Amino acid sequence: MAGEQASVVITVSVYEGAGEPQTTVVHNATDGIKGSTESCNTTTEDEDLKVRKQEIIKITEQLIEAINNGDFEAYTKICDPGLTSFEPEALGNLVEGMDFHKFYFENLLSKNSKPIHTTILNPHVHVIGEDAACIAYIRLTQYIDGQGRPRTSQSEETRVWHRRDGKWLNVHYHCSGAPAAPLQ
Repeated sequence: MAGEQASVVITVSVYEGAGEPQTTVVHNATDGIKGSTESCNTTTEDEDLKVRKQEIIKITEQLIEAINNGDFEAYTKICDPGLTSFEPEALGNLVEGMDFHKFYFENLLSKNSKPIHTTILNPHVHVIGEDAACIAYIRLTQYIDGQGRPRTSQSEETRVWHRRDGKWLNVHYHCSGAPAAPLQ
């Protein structure tokens, strides 16, 4: 109906050693597809586009799960070995490869036993041909700080994905705002 917006919520829970859930929730104010809603006819091409956009949201969700769980092995399977990134932890510098990220997994993320709850707000996916896509979203991260207090941080993130041999890989990441991983 005109003027109404659908809301889609996807929840994935992953449990780690202490049995605390690590949750990623995607809130989508619309179906994530911009365009006219005047026609009820859906073409195969429109459906394919919608499916690809959902694939990108899902793989982004899996990548954030790997980060929240401190699972560097899962993270490396989703990222290109030559991943480039601009992020607060790099102090404005472009970093390339996995070594920079591995440091945080080994020294922070894998040692975290407190729950982390991540919310991806209003993801917007740009499909760029058959094998490339870009996603932009707001990421809210809720966590317990070193003093046991609940905290929330926000970052604005963009990820560029490239499909090789049928598998989506994150090839570039840009984060503005607070560090994506809470520095407890």
